[in-house]
Amino acid sequence: MALVVMALGCAMMGETSAFMLGQPFQAMSGMVPSCKLVDVPQKHVARTAKGTLHWRQLSDARKGSLLCRMTSLEAKELKRDLLNAVSSFKELQERDGKISVDFGVRGGELDSKSRAPRNLAEDGGFYKISREVGEAADKIFSIIDDLSKVNPNPEATKHFGTQQGATCKLHGSWKLLFTTAADATFSTKSKRGDARASNEVDAVAGKVMNIIEFSPRPDGSKPAVSKLQVRLRATALSATRVGLEFKYVKASLQRIFGLELPGRGIPLWFPVPGPALTRLLFFFRKVKDVPKAFFDVVYLDDQLRIHRTGEGNLFVQVRPDWEEGMEVSRR
Repeated sequence: MALVVMALGCAMMGETSAFMLGQPFQAMSGMVPSCKLVDVPQKHVARTAKGTLHWRQLSDARKGSLLCRMTSLEAKELKRDLLNAVSSFKELQERDGKISVDFGVRGGELDSKSRAPRNLAEDGGFYKISREVGEAADKIFSIIDDLSKVNPNPEATKHFGTQQGATCKLHGSWKLLFTTAADATFSTKSKRGDARASNEVDAVAGKVMNIIEFSPRPDGSKPAVSKLQVRLRATALSATRVGLEFKYVKASLQRIFGLELPGRGIPLWFPVPGPALTRLLFFFRKVKDVPKAFFDVVYLDDQLRIHRTGEGNLFVQVRPDWEEGMEVSRR
């Protein structure tokens, strides 16, 4: 993969430097107005106002500072590309349609063998809508791969589940921007109806709440269920992996026997089978191994979070205060 070649204005050092690391890089002009881009093939050098320095002559602190700046600029550009790609994907879905997903295995929500959320990208799922939608999804996947290489927080779970959990980058609210998971994909043409998904992470207590808020029905009436809240216990298993244990589901019932309920409706709680019962249920199935729920953080910063689940499903989420990301999320 090509590396970036860019010049960074080093105000703290009182000089302008231009760097190249390894192979020639695609220059990103315009990102830093004062930059002078250079192309010095196959050399590791730094050009400064005081002359030319080899990379090995620089202090570790200065190397780290400049590499961080270069990575930050590359990530910023890739995030912009990701938002554009997701926006285009959604526009094409509006034109060509979405994959219709309803409840359970028959509805295409769950995999028939594992009973885990189905991955809509498998077997060319998006291409079944149209070639353009499939190619748009592939572009998103490609940008995610590039972002994973410039992840600024390789220790995403640092302090997760501790008293310092509020400082963990995962802590707080997240809104769904894009996913391949069938159980988090909604449309007005399905029986489930359209909905918006979000996520609350309590990195102090080690808890996660997945939230699905259903939109009013096409005729303006209330949906049968206005909100689903799925509570999970979360544990840091590694620097990038979070293990999940489902605890319960809370549903806000708005209609019963076709009649709308007043106010906020009736809350219903559904316990999720514990480990012993789950193992017993799987004992009577062909697949004996109980699937372990987890996700691996692919990219994480103050605005954007990308993770991949054990089933290979991708989730792209944004912070509510990132205006550019929320604008695309609301589409």
